[in-house]
Amino acid sequence: MQFLEFARICEHLEGISGRLEMIEEVATVLPGLDETDLPIFVRFIMGRTFPDWSTRKLGVGPNLLYDAVAYVAGVKRETVVEAVNRTGDVGLAVEELLAKKEQTSFFIQELELLDVYRGFERMAAAEGQRSQREKLRVAEGLFGNARPIEGRYLARLMLEELRIGMGEGNVRDAIARAFGVDVHLVEHAQQVINDLGEVALLARKNPEELSRVRIRPFRPVKMMLAQAGTIADQIAEHGTVAVEYKYDGSRFQFHKVGERCRIYSRKLEDVTESIPDVARHLMEATGHDVILDGEAIAVREGRPMPFQYVIRRFRRKHEIDSMMEQIELVPQVFDILYLDGESLVDRPLSERRRYLEETLHDHVAPQFQTGDPARAEEIYADALNLGHEGVMVKVLDSPYTPGVRGRLWVKVKPGVETLDLAVIGAEWGEGRRAGMFGSFLLAVQDEGGRLLPVGKVATGITDEVLADLYDLFKDRVIARSGKEVTFEPGVVFEVGYSEIQTSPNYESGYALRFPRFVRVRDDKSLDEVETLDSLAERYARQKGQTGSA
Repeated sequence: MQFLEFARICEHLEGISGRLEMIEEVATVLPGLDETDLPIFVRFIMGRTFPDWSTRKLGVGPNLLYDAVAYVAGVKRETVVEAVNRTGDVGLAVEELLAKKEQTSFFIQELELLDVYRGFERMAAAEGQRSQREKLRVAEGLFGNARPIEGRYLARLMLEELRIGMGEGNVRDAIARAFGVDVHLVEHAQQVINDLGEVALLARKNPEELSRVRIRPFRPVKMMLAQAGTIADQIAEHGTVAVEYKYDGSRFQFHKVGERCRIYSRKLEDVTESIPDVARHLMEATGHDVILDGEAIAVREGRPMPFQYVIRRFRRKHEIDSMMEQIELVPQVFDILYLDGESLVDRPLSERRRYLEETLHDHVAPQFQTGDPARAEEIYADALNLGHEGVMVKVLDSPYTPGVRGRLWVKVKPGVETLDLAVIGAEWGEGRRAGMFGSFLLAVQDEGGRLLPVGKVATGITDEVLADLYDLFKDRVIARSGKEVTFEPGVVFEVGYSEIQTSPNYESGYALRFPRFVRVRDDKSLDEVETLDSLAERYARQKGQTGSA
């Protein structure tokens, strides 16, 4: 497929508002793609470059992109920045500049979808001191061969910010429709393979294979997630449940085959080199080939330390030994997904727990099974007294569903309600906050993956944190308009609130009353921010509680 055709498909999808129509459009394209282009197209149409399980990263920020476009268009970098600020969209700005470019000799050959993908592979492979120069050279080559409309989507893909409404759910449904297979088979295969590109190939070649796919070591899957809930409701609905401590740590996935092991973060980044002590603990705890799900917590004098201490270790790239002396990490393992060649994700939690206890002779997180609400509340109180966040209440016959946030696992913790929200913009501060970002624009995601504003947060941020946030976001600015800036999305805030209200002022249709910054969730990706549907459920639940009071 020519990249020009891909760009025109994206442009057409941007003009469609109906979800079903978008799915149908993509479903008509998929059968006509060859085996090479099909997985690339599927990933690209979601705004992704590599399989979700892959640890490869493009590592292209706005500044590098601006330099590449300025060179190809024959303009100054400031002209690119001005165009981005004026349009508020990197893609549209690049399209406009390429339409006016003077150095037409750059146009050498037609871009194929595969050409773009191979260019992205070279970018991701670039390492060392010359990596930025190599990434810039590749970007210049791609933009030099791009027509204006191709430049629009090439720029967005480089920033992994396509956002045309084709989220994972829509693409999953399009694959099912395109190849006439059950959507639940596609969903199950995606959860286990963690790459809709490969799933699309299987759906076309041999749909029966979708039901036979198995989790594989060193190809991390998304982690099963929980919803907020109550102990009483879970026991009333399910009877005897598993109650586990909810740790204020960082989730990890441990993969081991023989003497080789790797550890992946919640965002599926390889963090083995940053936390070698956790790897050593778990290698010593079992001789089996395993995939384990757990939480790493920082400990001082037998007490758990706050999340920020844990994340310092996960972020660390250099001087690991000295950091290990300052912050001890202890793994707490609560699930097992794979054992000696066998996938366990479809087994019930009670059975997985038995395998876990038989397989791991240390670092198994405590679990209490009870159908007595009073006993469960005692465990909850014990968890808080021990310094943990609260408890997880899990259904005993639940399978492990990667990436799914459902009521099979429920989290119970005290205090204010919180949301995980994407940060998409900010306003410059005044007075004491002058020269820094004073408030931050927050967003939920709809089912197509679009980020919709839901409010701003300015309270709860100390001067020290404000300075850290400026450093975190200063290179993510992709547009400016007066006091407002737009960020390249990628950072998640945990935000507390007193109430959710309907509001015509934000595109989501909702606003948060008294939002308060809690912390940066370095361990979470954009895929994990609150969905619009979930926010609506919270609003309805809140309204029902208010009405019954």
